[in-house]
Amino acid sequence: MNNVNRPDIQPLRIQQLNTLPVRKGDYILYWMQQSQRVEYNHALEYAIREGNRLGVPIVVAFGITDQYPEANLRHYSFMLEGLRETQAALEKRAVKMVLRLDSPEKVAITLGKKAAMIVCDCGYLRHQKAWRQKVADAAGCLVCQVETDVIVPVPFVSKKAEYAARTIRPKLHRHLPDYLVPLHPTRSQHSSLSLDIEGVNIVEEDFINRLVFDRSIGSASNFFKGGTAQAKKRFSRFLQNRLARYDQNSNQPQADDISHMSMYLHFGQISPLYLALKVQKQSDCPGAAKAAFLEELIVRRELACNFVHYTPDYDRYTCIPQWACLTLDEHCNDRRDDVYSIGALEKADTHDSYWNAAMREMIHTGFMHNYMRMYWGKKIIEWSLTPEIAYQTTLALNNKYFIDGRDPNSFAGVAWLYGVHDRAWAERSIFGKVRYMAASGLERKCDIQGYIEKVNTLVRASSNKKRNGKIDQQTF
Repeated sequence: MNNVNRPDIQPLRIQQLNTLPVRKGDYILYWMQQSQRVEYNHALEYAIREGNRLGVPIVVAFGITDQYPEANLRHYSFMLEGLRETQAALEKRAVKMVLRLDSPEKVAITLGKKAAMIVCDCGYLRHQKAWRQKVADAAGCLVCQVETDVIVPVPFVSKKAEYAARTIRPKLHRHLPDYLVPLHPTRSQHSSLSLDIEGVNIVEEDFINRLVFDRSIGSASNFFKGGTAQAKKRFSRFLQNRLARYDQNSNQPQADDISHMSMYLHFGQISPLYLALKVQKQSDCPGAAKAAFLEELIVRRELACNFVHYTPDYDRYTCIPQWACLTLDEHCNDRRDDVYSIGALEKADTHDSYWNAAMREMIHTGFMHNYMRMYWGKKIIEWSLTPEIAYQTTLALNNKYFIDGRDPNSFAGVAWLYGVHDRAWAERSIFGKVRYMAASGLERKCDIQGYIEKVNTLVRASSNKKRNGKIDQQTF
């Protein structure tokens, strides 16, 4: 691909959130929130380049709130592992990172009082957009948002909620040549390390104990550690050992021919652009395998971002298509042979051994193979008194146990179970015309017994971790 004369920070990535001018200030403030990394971070590079242009240093701000929606120990542990690495990496680039315990937008507003301008990254969830609007309204200087969480900025791809992958795919592909461009790091010409700006020390071992949040769900660090370095190591092994089989095995839950990048993407610890460019460079890999991975990384992931951006009720049952709502309502009173409460489901003790294995994988590792996520969610519909209860149950479990829960992909994935980004199928009991998944389908399409054995091995390793030491993260 010829990148000559193509900017590495495309103009449409940059959006002014207010109409105020750049003012005289002590530094450029980069308010980091969604994109928690140093490498391949367009917002950071833009801030550094603006700082060099204005002759001022860069300060990176991060607000840690223990009131983040539905976050628990599992999520905070993973995030803090990554933030420690990010802070150290910024220091090597002569950039000071200030972390404070407060609502993120309040941290940005406070530290922005001495800033010439504020740069922020982009998030598409309801509270993320509200935070950025509050900062833009309260700041006394220019606030610029720089998209670095997707390949192509969501509002630029489409002005509406897309119906399905097939409708957004050509719109995305049209712009990829201009956006699949390497991002070059810029050296900050003015160090901010000596600035006297107070923050919390997240390197302290007892720091996490100062936060008040749900600790009932333990960390999954024995399986997945946070941070850019961990993400790159995993992805390197994926490229070397698994990418070549991705198109054939990505729906085989007994295998691990997947990247495990979802949680790192969720916390912004790895760039989707970095991943896409790495895959494109695999000259010895079959084209079909590379295309299948890029379809998931770009088309499917950015379809999810499109969904939450243009769907105000993306986290409620009311977001599903009218046809799906009507057909589910028509079958709401159909007989259900088995009904489980959310408490019973959390015990992973249903009559379905395949479903139990999926739930156990989620509980112990914070991850579940995507093919099993679909089956797992469809069965909750079948086992709930109403589709509304099923929706609430699925989303609550998803956000509670998955490290990558509370992500646009999570909200779109749960909505897909109920017909979003899908079509009507043959009518049947309970589901009506919404897609159904049966245990017989698992038996026919994959080695489901092999999956159960894999999960059993992981659970035993988790249970015996204190006696046997850390789990070898290279094995999955």
